[in-house]
Amino acid sequence: MRENPLVLHVLGARPNFVKAAPVVRALGELGVRQGIIHTGQHYDALMSDVFFADLGLPEPVANLAVGSGTHAKQTAALLVGLEEVVQEQEPELVVVYGDVNSTLAAILVCAKLGVRTAHVEAGLRSYDRGMPEEVNRVVTDALADLLFATSPEALSYLAAEGVPASKVHLVGNPMIDSLFSALPSLDPAPVVARLGLPERYAVATLHRPANVDTAEAAKELVDAVLEVSRQIPLVVPIHPRGKARLAAAGLVDGESIKVVEPLGYVDFLSLVRGAALVVTDSGGVQEETTMLGVPCLTVRPNTERPITITHGTNRLVTPALLPAAAEKALADGAATPAGELPVLWDGKAGPRIATVIAAWLKGDNLAPASQGKRPE
Repeated sequence: MRENPLVLHVLGARPNFVKAAPVVRALGELGVRQGIIHTGQHYDALMSDVFFADLGLPEPVANLAVGSGTHAKQTAALLVGLEEVVQEQEPELVVVYGDVNSTLAAILVCAKLGVRTAHVEAGLRSYDRGMPEEVNRVVTDALADLLFATSPEALSYLAAEGVPASKVHLVGNPMIDSLFSALPSLDPAPVVARLGLPERYAVATLHRPANVDTAEAAKELVDAVLEVSRQIPLVVPIHPRGKARLAAAGLVDGESIKVVEPLGYVDFLSLVRGAALVVTDSGGVQEETTMLGVPCLTVRPNTERPITITHGTNRLVTPALLPAAAEKALADGAATPAGELPVLWDGKAGPRIATVIAAWLKGDNLAPASQGKRPE
């Protein structure tokens, strides 16, 4: 182990920033030397730069600015860029987050270079290999040296795939840490006023390949969303991915629907906090609505976050069933999570992860949560 070892965090998309912020902060408090590689997978200022500011993340040591493209082109550019930076920085550990292409590329680069890795949000599974993210998750977990799970079911999924229990730690959800920290700042009123929304409104976020990558799928989804907008005014912060396709399918500003540019972290969560309903295909939004007690309809056939259904406010729907499900959710009113929040979703996941990493850097082996010893 090198003296004063370096930990690098690879961040590519806005959910990565949200998950990383508590970990970076906690490692800093422990005196661990660290840096951030921003891959530029989300390159729009509203998709990345504002998140660094909102979450208090330090300036990255490198910005690869890979931009968008097909999976192959984007991943290839990431492989080349990340290899160069990792070789230059010589980290002891590289931490990756979630399931985006930046995560996959980083884990492959490090495996080839013999650099140790940690995966935050390990063990999530939809068991749908048609999702590019599912492929990224499986490969990342197979190669990572430390795996940090957000919920108990992830432990059994990893065990079934042959991941040694000694690598796995149940730590809770760092995305919820960021939400806890932001709660005092989440005021819907200024955002609602700025966007010209009524007091009662719904929010929609739509970007998954299965929903937006073909004209047919986009048209079916947009028709369903327009039906929802006839029940309640709807605001749609539009993701660059699929923007043109959704617009071509008819998702444009209208009397009851407002299409806006992506929002910063605090503004977006403020909007969600005040919403009567959220329609999404995002993974993170399912978790955030669970925490905030906002009814959530996820337009997907499956979810890698089933705990948001069993312990939260989330429901899976098809586009065909979306209008009726929205009508019911709006009639039922404000949702409340089913009992307590998921285990260890208590705002302390970042410090738990940092404790394990700091001990690992010193050569100590903490007992993994999967063996029955839960970190405090």
